Amino acid sequence: MSLRDFFTSSAIDLVERGLVPDSVTRQAMSRLCAKRLGKLNAEFECCSEEQTGKFAAEASQGPIAPVPEKANEQHYEVPAEFFHHVLGPRRKYSSCFWEPTTKTLAEAEDRSLEETCGRAQLADGQRILELGCGWGSLTLWMAEHYPTAEITAVSNSSSQREYITAEAERRGIGEGLHVITADMNDFEPEGQFDRVVSVEMFEHMRNHARLMERIRQWLHDDGKLFVHVFCHRLFSYPFNDDSAEDWMSRYFFSGGIMPSESLLLHYDQDLSCIDRWTWNGRHYAKTADAWVENMDKNREQIMPILNEVYGARDAARWFQRWRMLFMAGSELFQYAGGNEWYVAHYLFGKK
Repeated sequence: MSLRDFFTSSAIDLVERGLVPDSVTRQAMSRLCAKRLGKLNAEFECCSEEQTGKFAAEASQGPIAPVPEKANEQHYEVPAEFFHHVLGPRRKYSSCFWEPTTKTLAEAEDRSLEETCGRAQLADGQRILELGCGWGSLTLWMAEHYPTAEITAVSNSSSQREYITAEAERRGIGEGLHVITADMNDFEPEGQFDRVVSVEMFEHMRNHARLMERIRQWLHDDGKLFVHVFCHRLFSYPFNDDSAEDWMSRYFFSGGIMPSESLLLHYDQDLSCIDRWTWNGRHYAKTADAWVENMDKNREQIMPILNEVYGARDAARWFQRWRMLFMAGSELFQYAGGNEWYVAHYLFGKK
């Protein structure tokens, strides 16, 4: 371990033990964002589009999802009850949309789901495939608002499938809803679809060329693909675990990537981009801040859950690690006024 890594690890240990004020932690996180940006600019002196093209070409040589088991281990096999106390009422584990008049996380969840469905051009009666359905925020919204649609939702997590199925039954919705647990490396649906939608799953994928080739086969001739990702303005890069500073990669995002806004546009052999939009990063920052606030408000209810998952000895440290994850997200997405890292939406159609 280098001297720098030693001091970094020691500082992180203090934060994980809850001994550092949030204001100081956030300042350090913001400095790390600046350091990351400086490193990217220095490393990729070539045109950003050239760098993204090289990243796309290299990613196309490997599997669709490099380590799907890690996403489960790090995020999605934590009990639904934990997220009940952290997320909003619709359990949306992705960026929400905050208008100037939006007052609560619940309102921001609803507004973002409305925006997503509108941009995806969803309608009642369609066959809809959702890739990476999370805790079912979009799945259950679609089942509620498009009651005659046939919806297939895919997750890599059995606990998410069980939660969504039980919630749909409790609400008395989703007669045409099918929730599947599958590895995207091997997934093959039955039949074709009018729409394929994906919210914050593509960041866990690596070989987007192969994935989009498959999606093309799953779409009707007039079908469309809608994708929501978080992204960087210029550069695509992997979340590696190479030093003590790569804390998020180690505990929460192994195998993940930060796509550039233009990355998916490089995979135009099978699908062409019809339209695209962005949300300023401050929408995600406000969402992450709301999750931190919920964690603090619901600590008494959360700690017994973490005791079960991580053991009594490590539960308090993991409570703080989850807080740190959300604080780091907040600082990243509000950096430079939300104009450096943010959310991008794309609508693709068959060529």
